[in-house]
Amino acid sequence: MSDITPIKDESSHQAALAQIDRLWGAKEGTPDGDRLDVLMTLVDAYERAQWPDDDIDPVDAVKARMENSGRTRKEFEAIVGSSGRASEILNRKRHLTLAMIWKLARVWAIPADLLIRPYKLARSKPRSRRSRTGTRA
Repeated sequence: MSDITPIKDESSHQAALAQIDRLWGAKEGTPDGDRLDVLMTLVDAYERAQWPDDDIDPVDAVKARMENSGRTRKEFEAIVGSSGRASEILNRKRHLTLAMIWKLARVWAIPADLLIRPYKLARSKPRSRRSRTGTRA
């Protein structure tokens, strides 16, 4: 097992994320559990320095995690339940639910406090109203 080193660039960030994935689920108080805690703290500090979360909303946080950790759209779909729901969330047509937030926090290690922030949905185009004859009202 390699020594834990500071995260200074994207390469060391990706390596730390890979180690976190490998160690995920390690029992607390074990050497692997302690290593996981330290790595998560380092990754969190690096990501906060690289991407301050003052101006990031939940959808941007999910997209950033996908981009920076090599996670796929299919993996996101598995968390939120379907490809349609994933599309609605990523296109800001639907909010994340509490269950989705919990799962993203647990599985992708996105801080829950970042995911529960309020965010605006995209405006949808108003539907035209039609009368019974099929012409516009």
